[in-house]
Amino acid sequence: MTAHDRAASSNPAAGDRSAGPRPLKVLQILPELNAGGVERGTIDLARELVARGHRSWVVSAGGRMVESLEAQGSTHITLPVHRKSLVSLRYVRPLRRVFEALQPDIVHMRSRLPAWLTWLAWRKLDPRTRPHLVTTFHGMYSVNRYSAIMGCGETVIAISAAVRAYILDNYPRIDPARITLIHRGVDVAEFPRGYQPDAEWRAAFAAACPQTRGKRLLLMPGRLSRWKGQEDFIALMAALKARGLTDIHGLIVGGAEANKRHYEDELRAQVAQQGLADDVSFLGHRRDMRELYAASALVCNLSNRPEPFGRTVTEALSIGTPVVAYDQGGPAEVLRDCYPQGLATPATLADVTAQVLATASPIDLKADYTLATQVEKTLQVYQGLVRSNAEG
Repeated sequence: MTAHDRAASSNPAAGDRSAGPRPLKVLQILPELNAGGVERGTIDLARELVARGHRSWVVSAGGRMVESLEAQGSTHITLPVHRKSLVSLRYVRPLRRVFEALQPDIVHMRSRLPAWLTWLAWRKLDPRTRPHLVTTFHGMYSVNRYSAIMGCGETVIAISAAVRAYILDNYPRIDPARITLIHRGVDVAEFPRGYQPDAEWRAAFAAACPQTRGKRLLLMPGRLSRWKGQEDFIALMAALKARGLTDIHGLIVGGAEANKRHYEDELRAQVAQQGLADDVSFLGHRRDMRELYAASALVCNLSNRPEPFGRTVTEALSIGTPVVAYDQGGPAEVLRDCYPQGLATPATLADVTAQVLATASPIDLKADYTLATQVEKTLQVYQGLVRSNAEG
């Protein structure tokens, strides 16, 4: 804990919710801070909170994104809140001590196990001063008692209309009035319209991937997983090649978890069997997604089950790169609003992709899908909860 944190926690005014509008103290909690949409969303919101003069803490087991989080002005508190084990219950008391020391206005829970630990720690705090609870449904969680904890927030944020419908259909005990739709937003400053990689990046990329020279790039981002659609992407590349599109090259971007290395081997074997060894490259985990989006002629999102949102869809559209996605879940929701030409089914995938590559249709990224809108709506939730104390 920093000296600033200790000073704030010892200042009676810091916990006085009867005051007027003031900087908020927000603590977000999630399992880890490695790559992923939940992690990226946590970092983005934390940065924007600090930029607007609020205090920001994040509790997690740590990860490679901690350095970035702290460089942007937030404080990270390391607790192993990621292990799905009864042993994790030992961290309820340490977590309660964190809440007592920091006196946050809001605790925002972004995952199920941390939500359980938070609730167990929170329920024994003084009801007059304990923080408000907010949860975000980042996924279409399995329907069981364990997942139901994500409905414990005074406000439950759904990151897409698809997720909101899923909550209403499967969790009838969650009052619809407590559910707020706030789309995951893209930072348009990080992914600006018309962005082009500089000459140094292009030269380095061409040197590392000489097989892409002179080719239009089709980008398939996402961790390597059977449901993410990499097999469909490889089949798509084969279908397009069979149609005579010889000037394209596929890029599969995303790493495989340690226990899924065999799946990467299967994908590479599929590439070889389809005769695409010179037409599809595996790039692994990358930190230069902005450049890859901008250098690509098209981005694919081909998950074979409905995704709750689809961050890569909005990031690509923000830059101005067309996206093709299956007509289901959150990605389809974005495309219907911003680029309906990219909607496909497994049966129409090759036709739609070929049409998108052949035309220059306008992309209209709506404000609802920007980070600025997401932050403003989230702050409205936070401020509304804090005002409810003063008014009550």
